[in-house]
Amino acid sequence: MQEEVRHQLALTLIPHIGDVLLKKLLARFGSAGAVFKAAKYELENITEIGAVRAAAIRKFNGYGRVDKEIAFMEKYGIRPVFYTGADYPERLRHCPDSPVLLYYKGNADLNAARIVSVVGTRAPGEYGKTVCMQLVEQLAVHNVTVISGMAYGIDIIAHQTSLQHETPTIGVLAHGLDRLYPPSHKATAARMLDNGGLLTEFMSGTQPDRQNFPRRNRIVAGLADATIVVESGINGGSLITADIANSYNRDVFAIPGRIGDPHAAGCHHLIRTHRAALITGAEDIITSMGWEEQQRVSPPPQQQLFVELSNEEQHITSLFCGAADKHIDEIRRESYLPVSQVNSLIFQLEMHHVLKSLPGQKYQLANC
Repeated sequence: MQEEVRHQLALTLIPHIGDVLLKKLLARFGSAGAVFKAAKYELENITEIGAVRAAAIRKFNGYGRVDKEIAFMEKYGIRPVFYTGADYPERLRHCPDSPVLLYYKGNADLNAARIVSVVGTRAPGEYGKTVCMQLVEQLAVHNVTVISGMAYGIDIIAHQTSLQHETPTIGVLAHGLDRLYPPSHKATAARMLDNGGLLTEFMSGTQPDRQNFPRRNRIVAGLADATIVVESGINGGSLITADIANSYNRDVFAIPGRIGDPHAAGCHHLIRTHRAALITGAEDIITSMGWEEQQRVSPPPQQQLFVELSNEEQHITSLFCGAADKHIDEIRRESYLPVSQVNSLIFQLEMHHVLKSLPGQKYQLANC
């Protein structure tokens, strides 16, 4: 692998420097390699780096561990996804505490047009199981990618139901990709590699320790346009994910249950405290997110020349001035609009035959 990848992995091993500070370093120096080449005084002059952290960068000697990880990735087809790369999830990029490096094995698009996280208790009742299966089945009709955490209960039901309906599903892990926790979900994980993927911020050899799960939850929340809590106790880990999603200004939805049912207490708490919108099915989500499908019609070409565009749609088309085509990441970056809104606008413009999709997630004006 390229030398820059070695530096990228090395950055994550520097003691006392977390993701927020790493992003400051990248913003200042432009690349991981440039960080390690920076002079000590340049590092010390960055707010919150100081002499101790600057010395840790300058004296870093952990490339043996880095090379071991690179060999592991090459052997098992694992892809490093770095914060400054074009393939880094745009939704996650906007989260201040998102990891600068992800390890990914799979084929699902981390920047798919529609992504939701489905979370809930590890010990659901029959009602929760049924609702989860119905919800994911309904979302599959609208080509929504499903994210969850590979845990017992609602998580694995969401993944398995997605696979049944051939919908991409991505599992976010609280450990390295050299293992799977819980082990009983290995068969499901193997199937997900063909229609979805497995994602983690942790190097191989990392155990599924308790402190890793809240960190995992921020990725589950940050990767998605919205988080859906199907069933949860009042102290469930799903409420942590919902709170993180709220802090990212993402939509949060919750399924109501019976009054007094402990399985529904967490959902009711989110709804009662206005931290989640009450939903009864996938259509509520589709409507709230503006993902309604328009009927495909084939009007005469003359009518298409005079299609009326909204101000936001005109803004998107204006980005193509002087450009033959643009990658989806360019459109998202240059529009300064929320990712979910850009995805919806592009979809609408395709329906109006104003934009035409090209291979490699590129688009061009249809009359070019």
